[in-house]
Amino acid sequence: MEKLEQLYEGKAKKVYATDDPELLIVDYKDDATAFNGLKKGTIRGKGVINNQMSNRLMQKLEKAGIPTHFVKELSERETLVKKVSIVPLEVIIRNIAAGSFSKRYGVVEGVVFDRPTIEFSYKNDELGDPLLNTYHALALKLATQAEIDTITDYAFRVDEFLKAFWAECGVTLVDFKLEFGRLSDGTIVLADEISPDTCRLWDTKTGEKLDKDRFRRDLGGVEDAYTEIMKRLTEHDA
Repeated sequence: MEKLEQLYEGKAKKVYATDDPELLIVDYKDDATAFNGLKKGTIRGKGVINNQMSNRLMQKLEKAGIPTHFVKELSERETLVKKVSIVPLEVIIRNIAAGSFSKRYGVVEGVVFDRPTIEFSYKNDELGDPLLNTYHALALKLATQAEIDTITDYAFRVDEFLKAFWAECGVTLVDFKLEFGRLSDGTIVLADEISPDTCRLWDTKTGEKLDKDRFRRDLGGVEDAYTEIMKRLTEHDA
């Protein structure tokens, strides 16, 4: 597979064309951002961990019946993926109150919900990724009702799978963000990544944060937290 020109560079990844128009190469960076890019930094080794964790979890989800963009891990930082057009909806599933949910609604962080919640935000940096509901998404023609139904179904199924998986690793899945894309034939698949950048992961016994909140909140030990969460995943699969 030949790596051709760079098509895109985002906050955490670079994307390259290949000699197959239906396939792309994603290269994970160590750059870290928070608060819509207002806070910037570097988390050493993050790109390697996020790439490898994401690939392992996507392969598990594929086996559980959730279609993804994953094709093949090429190196510790690079992965071959199916080309998708990203649906401009960020999907947030929450099992426990934390972060912006706690701030927005005045709920103490750590309150466990009776059932998971789902939020959509408009994937638009210039507008600050505002929250929206399905009626807004339809009005803005971001997705069809059928696509929103599929995305919602997949998102809750991903939550059930990941909650159970992380529990086996001694980790509580607090909340996470997903992105979905359309293949050239319109099929909806899980895209982007599943990593400590996109999930809140707490140690089940101690409540210690093992995710990007350590960077967001200047808690220190960011690299150690990423290394620890990858170690738990690796040991689980050993």
